Amino acid sequence: MTMHPSLQRAFNNRRVLKVISGLNNFDAASVAATVKAAEFGGATFVDIAADRTLVQLAKSLTKLPVCVSAVEPEKFVQAVAAGADLIEIGNFDSFYAQGRRFKALEVLALTKQTRALLPEITLSVTVPHILELDQQVQLAEELVKAGADIIQTEGGTSSNPVHPGTLGLIEKAAPTLAAAFEISRVVSVPVLCASGISNVTAPLAIAAGAAGVGVGSAINQLNSEIAMIAAVRGLVEALATARVLTQK
Repeated sequence: MTMHPSLQRAFNNRRVLKVISGLNNFDAASVAATVKAAEFGGATFVDIAADRTLVQLAKSLTKLPVCVSAVEPEKFVQAVAAGADLIEIGNFDSFYAQGRRFKALEVLALTKQTRALLPEITLSVTVPHILELDQQVQLAEELVKAGADIIQTEGGTSSNPVHPGTLGLIEKAAPTLAAAFEISRVVSVPVLCASGISNVTAPLAIAAGAAGVGVGSAINQLNSEIAMIAAVRGLVEALATARVLTQK
């Protein structure tokens, strides 16, 4: 597996910012706005639904690496043929609202099926936050053995912040930060902290052992392109600050 050079550098520097438009977001205008915000805001790469047309659209708008997300391995094949640079099993958040829950064995099976179809592509896999923390760690180890190149953590949908402001943002990110802390200590691949992350908690993700963060709703739910670009830039700056602090 050869990772996209700009991605490899960012992972090595531990300041990766993935901007997520949504696994179930097939609205071309919405995806385009998110991709442009990522491009102009200085993100590392974008993550869109595994759809050939959307990949072609993203590729026409940005030179950033394009990741596609799905939970059906066969969807990756066409997306990679259309130019996707890497793939992600997960970004499960949208499924939880529908009552769909992903168990460890299912995620592991999806990983093995995907690797059989696409043995060379860079593969990221999300560890479901519905598992107990020790089970998340165990699954992460098994996913790496099955061929995962990146492990992503999550948990924003399960946290219920009780405080406003900064304290609430930290409460929101607590599950994914805890998972990143535990998993990063046992796997040899980079860990991305996603779901519930903000510019307040992005530096905490790096301190917890993550190589970067994935951010979706904090950007793609904003109502103007200018605001979206500003949000991306704020996250880039937060990660740069975190990198300086962890080097001291």
